[in-house]
Amino acid sequence: MKLMERSKKYRIVFFLLLGITIAITACKKDEVTEDLSITDTTQTTENTQQDTDDTAISLEGDLQISDFVWQGLNTYYYWQEAVPNLADSKAFDKKAYAQFINNNPNPDDFFESLKHGDDRFSWIQDDYKELENLLQGIYASNGVEFGLTLACQDCTEVVGYVKYILADSDASTKEINRGDFFTGVNGTTLTVNNYRSLLFGDDLTYTLNMADLVGGALSPNGLEVELTKEENFETNPIQVHKILDTSSKKIGYLMYNQFVADKSPALNEIFGQFQSEGIDELILDLRYNGGGSVRNCIELASMITGQFTGEVFSREQWNAKLEAYIEQEFGAETLIDKFVSALSENNESINSLLFDKVAIITTSESASASELLINSLSSYIEVIHVGEQTVGKNVGSITVYDYIDNQGTKNPDHNYAMQPIVLKIANKDGFADYADGLEPQVPKTENIRDMGELGELSDPLLANAVNILTGSAKIRLSQPMHPKEWILKDPLLTKIQDMHIEPAFTLVKGSGNSIQE
Repeated sequence: MKLMERSKKYRIVFFLLLGITIAITACKKDEVTEDLSITDTTQTTENTQQDTDDTAISLEGDLQISDFVWQGLNTYYYWQEAVPNLADSKAFDKKAYAQFINNNPNPDDFFESLKHGDDRFSWIQDDYKELENLLQGIYASNGVEFGLTLACQDCTEVVGYVKYILADSDASTKEINRGDFFTGVNGTTLTVNNYRSLLFGDDLTYTLNMADLVGGALSPNGLEVELTKEENFETNPIQVHKILDTSSKKIGYLMYNQFVADKSPALNEIFGQFQSEGIDELILDLRYNGGGSVRNCIELASMITGQFTGEVFSREQWNAKLEAYIEQEFGAETLIDKFVSALSENNESINSLLFDKVAIITTSESASASELLINSLSSYIEVIHVGEQTVGKNVGSITVYDYIDNQGTKNPDHNYAMQPIVLKIANKDGFADYADGLEPQVPKTENIRDMGELGELSDPLLANAVNILTGSAKIRLSQPMHPKEWILKDPLLTKIQDMHIEPAFTLVKGSGNSIQE
């Protein structure tokens, strides 16, 4: 099949990784396929008719993936207009476009070359099933959620510290807990050169070599913990929920580690408990929450409040040509997400607290939908932000698949999908400029030497939030064990720090610059 002769179409399903919900069919549950035609008015008849002769380049192997990459980014990428190689005019000359694709046969490298300089979050995946699982909190895990830091300044040794243990995992049956340290894997000392292969490699089983903090220094203690990762382990993002009884107030506490759409009913049940117990205050702990479903984010916001049903929660800002099309075809309301009174999954009424204040705990791992929740709620109620400055992901992405027909058949020749940034999201007041992160009013750093127990007042971050809500002057100051610049990035964490929307409608992309039914 010749490159420009094909009638292949792209069906792009939206999963906005910031927690944004496309409101085009807000009052419907049915998926809608729309005929979308986006054209450049500067395109001339001569341009569209030229080079109708056959090209010598066929879409075989990785070339069809590179073509899929360009077509998807040209249509949906937030920075499309600012990237010269994504200009609509690039496809006017069929032969030149064919040569352009031929010169970029590696889809991963091609994708990276098309990214804007401000883009820190778009990514491409060679296995879309793995991508889908990741967005739902399903991945290979032994249950140890850990952080990594350099052991000292100007050295290559790496130290691991346990943040928490996942319920019903292999680690939950072993002698390893929050606040524990490890300095080696399988008897090999961790360094900046080997930690990725030792901890994030293909081996499902490894042994952590544990260490103790003695006199301010770490030293191996001879303990070994063998752990085995379970393939496609489904994590429960609801880590802790309880009611804290203080001398003056009853405080609801929820630690939520990922916004997952199908967890809304479980959250609603917890908020029903908070209602029946008559809590006075709420602490929402998002310190390890990298984001997720916007729908879930909106429903959680509606559980915290309840008095703003139908009012603006957030506003979506897409690239110019796509935003103009959406407004023209569906109306400006399509770009607005609103507080709700019922769960979209089962139409169950939301258990709303009707609070006008909430305390939210964050760290430098809190991103995307976590930041969206803080930013959007701040337009309506008092948000007491405790902890560390957040990541600064004020943009959202979608999952783009390579469909070959209108029935949802994925291209059998490859398993690639993309997760490109497609929009920025603002609160009711239009504020969306927090690319450097949201700064807490009460800045406190989580100290890996003094982490305490989650859900207990031995946890300094929680203790600070409780003291603020109860009016106590006892604020625990904690000094970090190491500078933040020593922290090493978890490659998995980078991918799940996202905001995504569930598909409310589907756009089907055809050849050239049109999206058609």
